[in-house]
Amino acid sequence: MKQFIKRFVKVRNTTEHFRQSEHHRKRDIVSAYGFLTPALILAILFIVLPIILAFTYGFTDYYLLKPNDKEFIGLENFKRMMTDEVLIQSFMNTIKFVVFVVPLQLSMALGLALIVNKKIRGVGFFRTAYFSPAVLSLVVISILWTVMLNPTSGLINELLENVGISKQPFLSSASQAMYTIIAISAWSGCGYQMMIFLAGLKNIDGSLYEAADIDGANAFQKFLFITIPSLKPILMFLVITTTIQAFKLIVQPMVMTGGGPDYSTITILQYIYEYGFRHRNIGYASAITLVFTIFLVVISIIIKKLFREEKVA
Repeated sequence: MKQFIKRFVKVRNTTEHFRQSEHHRKRDIVSAYGFLTPALILAILFIVLPIILAFTYGFTDYYLLKPNDKEFIGLENFKRMMTDEVLIQSFMNTIKFVVFVVPLQLSMALGLALIVNKKIRGVGFFRTAYFSPAVLSLVVISILWTVMLNPTSGLINELLENVGISKQPFLSSASQAMYTIIAISAWSGCGYQMMIFLAGLKNIDGSLYEAADIDGANAFQKFLFITIPSLKPILMFLVITTTIQAFKLIVQPMVMTGGGPDYSTITILQYIYEYGFRHRNIGYASAITLVFTIFLVVISIIIKKLFREEKVA
């Protein structure tokens, strides 16, 4: 009888513990869904719904001023894209921008991080000065550089003349405009990457450099065999985020050149904006958006695959 009572009490305690655990688990699940709900609603409204609408409108002739007259036209918008020379030009301009700005911006950020990581007087001022462009509005930066790069009265050309270099057209030249935008974009964005590189440099074990000093390694060898491998996870993260960000270029060319001269600086997003809101051709703009979204997804998968292989190695 005594053993039976003990067994009954043990079973009752176990059952009670299970009930309490189950109650806590359900309460945690409800709390988790409560926290997720606002973000889920925003994601549906601003990500999922626009993708569905772009996919739907891409197969129609939807004109913004005649929203009730849209008709299904099949693949006509996509066929038109194949022969649209300005669209192809905007795509090539976007690719050129990404190819040049990503290595340039990351190189500048790493160089600045190495400089401000030194223990020198006034290093706090330099960190703030280098980071300050990252917090300024791109519109403000674009307007300031447009004034300074004026072909006739700009500050940059005045400085070039003082050192014996003739005035340059910069933004008014089809051969220089995109490279000028690349340089300005790299300068304005490298401060953010600099701070991330700086955090990575602070976490490198100093004993590695001391061991390298004992082995007689010079500064370049320490940078190549200690600094770069230690920063590899951060470097891969910045390559991914900077590449995706570079594909979204629109503010600088819209403010500084308007896409010109001769469409030399127009980008995909600017072209979508022009067709969607100025020409009011929502159907064609949605088709371009759909194709560009698929292209970005493919690029993201490729970069993620490279990152995964690098992580395994």
